[in-house]
Amino acid sequence: MFPAQALAETMLARGWSVTLSTDTRGARYAGGFPAAVAREVVSSATTARGGLEAKALVPFRVGGGVAASAFRMLRRRPTVVAGFGGYPSIPALAAATALRIPRLIHEQNGVLGRVNRLFAARVDLVACGTWPTTLPQGVGALHVGNPVRRAVLERAGAPYDGPGDGPLGILVIGGSQGARILSDVVPSALAALPPEIRGRLRISQQAREEDIERVERFYGDEGIDATIRPFFDDVPDRMAQAHLVIARAGASTIADLSVIGRPAVLIPYAAATGDHQTANARGLEAAGGAETLTEARLTPDALAERVVAILTDPIRAQAMARAALNHGRPDAAERLADLVERLSQGNKRGRT
Repeated sequence: MFPAQALAETMLARGWSVTLSTDTRGARYAGGFPAAVAREVVSSATTARGGLEAKALVPFRVGGGVAASAFRMLRRRPTVVAGFGGYPSIPALAAATALRIPRLIHEQNGVLGRVNRLFAARVDLVACGTWPTTLPQGVGALHVGNPVRRAVLERAGAPYDGPGDGPLGILVIGGSQGARILSDVVPSALAALPPEIRGRLRISQQAREEDIERVERFYGDEGIDATIRPFFDDVPDRMAQAHLVIARAGASTIADLSVIGRPAVLIPYAAATGDHQTANARGLEAAGGAETLTEARLTPDALAERVVAILTDPIRAQAMARAALNHGRPDAAERLADLVERLSQGNKRGRT
């Protein structure tokens, strides 16, 4: 939702009206969208979840969502429709395809997701956030980068004071699907750090609701200052204050790291579709802004070794922060907005 939110913010600033079309699940993650963005909730579904009965209803739920989207588009006739992947985008993209409304898709990851693969040959433009991105044969794409929210842009290039003698900030973030292994491994890894480092740690860690109590208890027993939450609504501020970030290799996380400029240890989610998180991490690692540690090699000792190597070498940490910043594309939302406006030239009905 973050790239969609970033594009919405940019289009509003350019004088456009914006509508978010998603399903009930997607709507729960739309709290950060500006109030000026209209919301449309339509039904959608995926065969990847639920039992046999739920899967049997998928065509009907998606079909109903497509019909509802088409009806609304006939009434409002949007100028351009932009899809950001995931099954909630199916109804709007399918309706726009049927109505021949100019449309584009944006893929965050280094491997196209199922829905974006389905529509890649049926849209006018494919924009990529990660480069290179694996594309279907015969499909071309433009590299624009991954748009980041205004809250991230406000911290772009925040000064980085390498680890010194004072408190050491570490931000630990992982998606809802992949945070458990971080709850299992990261606390033990940080507790294994040398006493002169461990006593200065200031940890902010994302954990599932069911894991929060045990993670808090572990850090407390080890005498480590830690804030544990299922979700941080101030990630840009916490990232800007961190000396090191330990995170999954989600595309939005990497975009935030690159725009703010912080060294990271990335742990790609092994079960990600098409192993796209490994693809996401390659560019930042090659640039020198991050190290990658696979799940297969993720142990408390292995992670502790990486953390010590960075936190005890301020020159290296600062070089990683600069490399991350140089890898970023803070103008990605503007680039994507330019593509929207390019498509709009062929559709003069309005600016929505």
